[in-house]
Amino acid sequence: MRVQPEHLANRFKDAILPQVLATPVMILVIENAALNAIRPFLDAGESAVGTAVDVRHLAATPVGRDVRATAEVVRVEGKRVDFKVSASDGIDEIGSGSHQRIVIDLRSFNERLAKKAQTAT
Repeated sequence: MRVQPEHLANRFKDAILPQVLATPVMILVIENAALNAIRPFLDAGESAVGTAVDVRHLAATPVGRDVRATAEVVRVEGKRVDFKVSASDGIDEIGSGSHQRIVIDLRSFNERLAKKAQTAT
C-alpha cells in the first residue's frame, strides 16, 4: 500500500501528531497479508476474521512510501490460525509481532450477525 494523506496519524487521532503512517493502518495492511496468505486454502464460502493482534510499531513512515506486510503461518489449531507478521516501508522494518485469525463459514456468520442486529433494534 502506498501511504497517502488519509493514512496518517494526524488524520486519525490528534492533528498535532507528525505526518506519519498511523498504527491502525499498518495493522490493516498486516491483517490483509495474513488473510491473503491463507485465502487459497479456504473452502468456498469461508473466510477468516481477526481475533488478536500483538504488533509493535517500530519506525515512522511518511507519505509516498510503499508499505508491504508479510504473514507466515506458525500454527493451525482447528479453525484458529496463528501468524508471525511484519511490515516494511522499503527502508525499515516498521512493524512486527503476531496475529491470529479464526476461519468462519460466511453464511452462518452472517445469519448470527443478522439475528444480533434484530435484537438490538
